[in-house]
Formats: sequence, structure tokens, C-alpha cells
Amino acid sequence: MLGILNKVFDQNKRDLKKLSKKAEQIDALASTIDKLTDDQLHDKTAEFKMRLEKGETLDDILVEAFAVVREAAKRVLGLYPYPVQLMGGVSLHEGNISEMKTGEGKTLTATMPVYLNALAGKGVHVVTVNEYLASRDATEMGRLYEFLGLTVGLNLNGLSKEEKQAAYAADITYGTNNELGFDYLRDNMVLYKEQKVQRPLYYAVIDEVDSILIDEARTPLIISGSAQKSAQLYIQANAFVRNLKKEDDYTYDEKTKGVQLTEDGMTKAEKAFGIENLFDISHVAINHHITQALKAHASMHLDVDYVVQDGEIVIVDQFTGRLMKGRRYSDGLHQAIEAKEGLEIQNESMTLATITFQNYFRMYEKLAGMTGTAKTEEEEFRNIYNMYVTVIPTNRPIARDDRADLIYASMDGKFRAVVEDIAERNQKGQPVLVGTVAIETSEIISKYLTKKGIRHDVLNAKNHEREAEIIAHAGEKGSVTIATNMAGRGTDIKLGEGVKEVGGLAVIGTERHESRRIDNQLRGRSGRQGDPGVTQFYLSMEDELMRRFGSDNMKSMMERLGMDDSQPIQSKMVSRAVESAQKRVEGNNFDARKQLLSYDDVLRQQREILYAQRNEVLESENLREIAEKMIQAALQRNVEAFAPAVEDEENWNLDGLLDYVNGNLLNEGDLTVNDLRGKDTEEIFETIYAKVKERYDEKEEILAEDQMREFEKVVVLRAVDSKWIDHIDAMDQLRQGIHLRAYGQIDPLREYQHEGFAMFENMIASIEEDVAKYIMKAEIRNNLQREEVAKGQAVNPKENEGGKVKKKPAVKQMDIGRNDSCICGSGKKYKNCCGKEA
Repeated sequence: MLGILNKVFDQNKRDLKKLSKKAEQIDALASTIDKLTDDQLHDKTAEFKMRLEKGETLDDILVEAFAVVREAAKRVLGLYPYPVQLMGGVSLHEGNISEMKTGEGKTLTATMPVYLNALAGKGVHVVTVNEYLASRDATEMGRLYEFLGLTVGLNLNGLSKEEKQAAYAADITYGTNNELGFDYLRDNMVLYKEQKVQRPLYYAVIDEVDSILIDEARTPLIISGSAQKSAQLYIQANAFVRNLKKEDDYTYDEKTKGVQLTEDGMTKAEKAFGIENLFDISHVAINHHITQALKAHASMHLDVDYVVQDGEIVIVDQFTGRLMKGRRYSDGLHQAIEAKEGLEIQNESMTLATITFQNYFRMYEKLAGMTGTAKTEEEEFRNIYNMYVTVIPTNRPIARDDRADLIYASMDGKFRAVVEDIAERNQKGQPVLVGTVAIETSEIISKYLTKKGIRHDVLNAKNHEREAEIIAHAGEKGSVTIATNMAGRGTDIKLGEGVKEVGGLAVIGTERHESRRIDNQLRGRSGRQGDPGVTQFYLSMEDELMRRFGSDNMKSMMERLGMDDSQPIQSKMVSRAVESAQKRVEGNNFDARKQLLSYDDVLRQQREILYAQRNEVLESENLREIAEKMIQAALQRNVEAFAPAVEDEENWNLDGLLDYVNGNLLNEGDLTVNDLRGKDTEEIFETIYAKVKERYDEKEEILAEDQMREFEKVVVLRAVDSKWIDHIDAMDQLRQGIHLRAYGQIDPLREYQHEGFAMFENMIASIEEDVAKYIMKAEIRNNLQREEVAKGQAVNPKENEGGKVKKKPAVKQMDIGRNDSCICGSGKKYKNCCGKEA
């Protein structure tokens, strides 16, 4: 009965049946394709491309294209894909994961779907876990693709922009997951569209897909850098603002909390900072710091909006009156308040761009992957990436002997037994691969082996080139290799001469990993392509997994039976308990990754909107329409705030509105309050906007067309980039403290989505305000240049597990001599006044 149910419900069997039929069709073409000359085989590529142009689909030409690659592989590489490899290739083309055991030829399997999809001309990415494998595969498999008339690119860290562009322009590009992700982030920070290196993301085949999409899924890629802002400038802006007088030097509107410098205030600022024009495009930073310092003094009040606790500014929730630890005001306001209160100014946001592998790879039109171990994580692949796992049978039956776990009472007893087993096998020349969960364990076993005088290699994934070389020799007679479980992925252990006769490769596991998949990965190193082999796991009651999942009963039972460390037990019950513990841990890890993704999706949606807007700016020849929309939005918001349609006219603040317009959009005298009186909200907006358009037209007349267009791009890009960097930091701060909301019976994720959306809207409004102000008020110089808001560098997630590297910002000092008069206007020398504070 159970057998019948299995047949009905076993999706994998149904999939294999379908794939097998396709493989038979490909195989049936072998004799026809075999008769083609090399040139005719090469010409098939052009023929396929022509057929696609005429309306055929990739599925239509799949059988023939696979047969062509198969024949070409035989002629170029001396390899002829087996039917099971054809099946794996079809599964990859369908956007799924092919689970193929170690030694089954995954690299060759991938060549067929990669070739087929490359015919579409959109670029195919082959993704590997390290640069050694990317280089190896690009060189070896590149010969096959080039024979068939396709181009191959290799994308490595450290290549120039031009070299990367060439690599991505190729039909097939090999690279690592890290480099692909970083290139995507860097492309969305460029100042000119010609600086981009990637094409739109089309199709990727990921080797060791479980390692990249699951093990590394929680590690964000981060481009960090030194933002061109400084603590010094906050102190100087604070010292200057302290001496300004309300109404004379600046205006403040209680209702909107809007702060504007008056003409007198602007003149004082220019004098204090030794500049000619506060609105010159090169003084954006000074202007921003003064505005934030004004806000900190005029609208943010101690013990009302914030409190000082343990030398830090803690925000007070204006609705509940509760302290919101972990939250920070964005856009530099937090630092301005720190300067006002005389506290140490915290580092500004150093994260310029970030993305997780989950969200990067989900942007591809089609995604496929291959690995020796994926079935245990199928639910995650299906839910998050919409990929199904197909277990492809081995070409030859597996002849490996997987022995039941041996369980010892103590860790020391286990290690002694492991070393005895290694020594025994080494004596007869059998090669041994010892898998450890941690680097420390590999070092402990290494010391034991050294004492016994057994030569061995230790691998802990620090040198990829050396790693591959050691793994390649690990199957030779008498070799002993100790490796952390993740080391050596993607490289095959081939058996040396005479090894089959002594039992093949012996794999010894010193502990169960918390994921069954990684245990299976280790087992799979032995017994490739029907070779003999043996695997044995040694466990102890003191192992972390056993400690975490209640092995006390087992330990006391062993003690009661009087079993010492030299007597292991082999118990199916214990093995089952270990497996169920592993399933629980896998479930917990999946939930954690799903939770992380739910949070990261909030930022993903925002990132997609902002990057799309940024790309529109780069692609557009004329930004006037975009700039006008931003000016309209900023003006509309302020008209609504000062003269809301829902209120009576006597409650309007037209003077405040005029102050805003004079400070941000027009010159003083262009409009008067009388021009606005007696009009409704919509008419006020129209009146002001008509003047703004007039002023915009005047600017256009003064400047050459290309200069005006470039000026618009400079302003918009600077506003978008600087606000986005601040926003990423603010979202990060929010994310870190949001879990505390759960104590108030509030769903932290919903709160994060809600607050994140509000913060994003504020950021967009802030971008619009900046663009409006600088387009309308900035002086335009002849030597306009787009400038990076900050210099970024990629942070390797492998070196930065679980967190960010925040570098100290590059301090851009103002050019003030120690004996000059102080910028704050006190009349003292700078060294005796603000210079002393700094």
C-alpha cells in the first residue's frame, strides 16, 4: 500500500520520467550530429540564433542544442555527457535545482543549459563560490563555448571598469556571487550611465547553490565608505547657529517646524564660513549642516523631543512619551543635536549600499542551481526562490559503505578513537578525509596525528588555490586530509593508483553538523562514480548538538551500563535522535532566514524604487520635467502646511510661506504677501509656481543648453545619493531596535514596515526639497562636475560575518587658522573659542 502511495505522490519520480524522455530525444540525435564536420557544428550556433529571431523559443530548439553541445564536448574536452547529465541539464534550463552527487560531472552538465540560454543574447552568468573555481571553469569550459562560436568572460575582483564591461558583454560570464552582487551595487552608485558594467540580469546557473543561497543568505553584501561629512563641521555649524537671533537671522514656524535663514542670516553664514555664496553647489555640505543645526536649536527640545542618557541622545516618542532606544534621527539631525548638547558626535552612516544574496539573485529572470545536497532544504528553495529540487540519479550505483554512527561518552574518548581509526587505515595505505565542524577541532586532531607521527594536511578554507590542490591529492594512497566541512567544495577527489584495492576513500566525520545537508556533503566526497568508499561519523555526548538536545539520559544510561570511553555504542535510536535534532535546527534556521527576508523585503522595495528613479536620471537627456515635478511636490507640501485648504484664511501663515519661498525658490522681492492674499490654496500654489517657472526660464537663457542639463543632473544625483545613504543608516538603526516593540504587544515586523514606509516618504520629500532649493538658488559654475557623495569600498561578507564594518569618516577640515577670528562671531581667536571645543 505504502509503495503505491509513494508512486502516486513522489513528485521526483514524475519529474525524472519527464526528464528521461527529453534525454532520450537528445540521445536519438547523436548519430545525426556525429556526422557533422567541426565547421558545421560551429555554424549551428548562428542557425539557432536565426531560428530564435524568427519566433522559435528556447524550448523548441532545446533537444537539438543539447545534442550539439554534447558532440562538441566530446571533440573539444574528450567528455561525453551521460543521459543523467542530459537530465540534469534540462532541469537547470527549467529554472530548477539539479541535485547531483559529487563526481557526477556538474560542471559539464551546466554547459548545455548555459549554451542554450546564451543563444538569446542577453548574457548568462555562471556563479561559483570562489575565484579559483570561476577561473578554472571559464578556462576549461570556455574552450567548448568558443569552439561553438560564443564568447566567454571572467569577472574577477580587481578588474578595471573596462575589463568588467567586456566580461559582462560576453555571451557567458563566470564569476563569484560576491563580485556579481558588488557590481550590481556599484552600478547603482555610478555618476554616468557609461560607467555601468552589468547588463539586465537574465539567467544564472549557481554551482554549490545551497552554499550560496542558504548558508550565505543571511550575510548582506555591504559597500562601506567614508562619507564626506565630518564631526568638525557639525561643531562649527552649532557654534555659528548659537549666536543667531530669531526673526533677524532666521524664521521658525511652530506649526511646520520649518526653519529658514533670512537674507541677513545668509550673509552672516557666508562671512562666518569664509565663502562667497552659501548656495554655490560646492557648499551643499555647509548649507546642510547649518540647516540641521538650526533645526536642532529651534525645533528640538531637551526632555521634550529627546533626553540625554549615558552620554547619548535618546528619542522620545511624541505619541506615547516612551524612550525609543536604538532609533536615530536621519539626515544628520541626530549629529546636530549631539553637537548642541556637547556630546561625542557618533560616526555618520558608513553604509553606502547593501543587498542580501536572497534579494540579489531573485532579480534574475531565471535562476537555476546545482549541488550534491539540496533536497533537505527544498521547502526554502521553493518558498523563497520558486525553485524545485530534482534529485538526479547517479550514472553508476553508489558502492559506498555508510556506517552507523559510533557514540562515545566524552569528547576526549571520541578523538582518541578517531586517531586510532586514521592510523589503522593509514597503515594499509587507504586515503582518509577527516571532516570537522570547527577550525579548533581540526587543530586538536592535527596535534594528535603529529604525536603519532602521521603526515597530514590541514584545510580550513583560507587559501582557495592551495585548498583545491590539497583536495585534488586527497585521494592518493596514504594521504590524510583534515578539512572543515565547507572546505573543498566544488573540487573532486579522484582516487589514486591502487586505492580501490584498499577500500577507496575513507571519510571520517568528527561531529554531526547542525545541518544534515553538510553531513551529506561530507559523505558524498567518497564513492564517486561507483567507486568503493566508506564513511563513519564519530559522536560524543559532549558534542554541541548532543548537549543542546538533551543527551543526559543517554549519558547516564552509558554510565549505568559501566561503559567507558573505549566502548562506543552504535544505536539507531541515538542516530534518529540526532537526525530529529538536526531537523529542528534546520527549521529554526529557515525561520530565521525567512524573518530576515521579511525585514529585508521592506528595504528591497524601497531600493528598487530609488534605483529605478536614479536610472531614469542617468538615462534622461533632459531632466527639466523631473526637476519641475520635484519642485511642484515640494511647493505643494509647503503651501498645504502654511495655507491648508481645510482651515480658515485667518489661521494661515502667509508670512511663513513667503519666508520659505524666499529662502528656497525665489529671490527676495520676487513676490510679496499681497500677491498671495485673497487667493485660495490652489491659486496661491499657481501664483508661486508661475514665478518659479519664470525664474527657471531665466536660468535656462543665461546658460548653454548642455550646461543647464548637466547642472540638473549634478543636483538631482547629489540629493538622491546623500539622502539614500542617510536613509539606509536610519533603517538599520530602526531594524536593530524594533524587536523591543514586541514587549508592548506590537508586531515588530508590521511596525518596521509602517515606520520604514513613513521614513522612505520623508526621504523622498527631503530629496524633492533639496532639488528644489539647489535648482532654484544655486549659482552655476562653468566647470560643473558630478561628484560622488562618498567613496565606497566593498566589504567582504566572509571577513565580516553578521555585521558591518563601519569606518571612521574622512574629516574634511575647514581652512581656519588658529589665530584667525572665530567663525562664531565671538571676537575671540579661533584657538581660544570653538577651536578649543573641537
